[in-house]
Amino acid sequence: MQAADASKATNEDVEQLQKPLYSPFIERYILDELRLLRQDQQRLRADVAEKVANAKLEASDRAIRYTADTTNNIFYIITAAASILVLLGWKSIRDINEYMETTTFKRIEEMTLEYEKRLNNLEMTIKERSNQIVDAQKVISDSNLIHSLWMRAGLEKSGQEKINIYNQILEINPKDVEALTYKADMLLDMNDDSWALSLVDQALEYDQDYALAYWQRACAKAKLDHKKDAIEDIKKAIELSSTLREELLGESYFESLKDDPDFLKLVSD
Repeated sequence: MQAADASKATNEDVEQLQKPLYSPFIERYILDELRLLRQDQQRLRADVAEKVANAKLEASDRAIRYTADTTNNIFYIITAAASILVLLGWKSIRDINEYMETTTFKRIEEMTLEYEKRLNNLEMTIKERSNQIVDAQKVISDSNLIHSLWMRAGLEKSGQEKINIYNQILEINPKDVEALTYKADMLLDMNDDSWALSLVDQALEYDQDYALAYWQRACAKAKLDHKKDAIEDIKKAIELSSTLREELLGESYFESLKDDPDFLKLVSD
């Protein structure tokens, strides 16, 4: 009997819960993911540095080995040519030596310049590939960080904390039109209408086809009693995203427009 009463009391406590119990686990999951990303970034950086160093060393070894083999072949050729010239009775050994020295020096100089040029080109190519890898790694890291910040923003209840998170996103990518627009939405709720209007104008400078930015600008202009401009922005937002038409009557910031014939026409269309 006591066990049944305890079970019933437990069920009643569970039904009275107002907040989910798993928020700390989500935050812990996000922190673990960020730590894994940092560890992967460090391993990737070490691998890239090792591969670049090995590539440079291998290229230098090949160049030195090839130069040594070529030099040996030249000396073999010189020896054979000298023997032939002696047999043919050329002027003197000194003439042969001078000619061979001049020819050999010239040839080695040409080969040295050629291989220096090849090594420089190879080094530049390796450097460009390394920079590309580092840039791609940074893009991936920034994307993962922005994604985690958006997840945090979705869990936050405080408007100011959401604005702080949007500011962090904008520090990583100042041209993130979605962060600018959502920040403007929070500012409208805080009655900072002029700043909100400035942010959506900035967002539309980066992307003129973002429907939600026109919608937020219409909200700001409606609050500022710029009815005509607000209706024009609503038309543009609906033109870019027809699903926004369903939100017209539910948008609290459009209360001042509900007696306007142009607004009513948008609702009825």
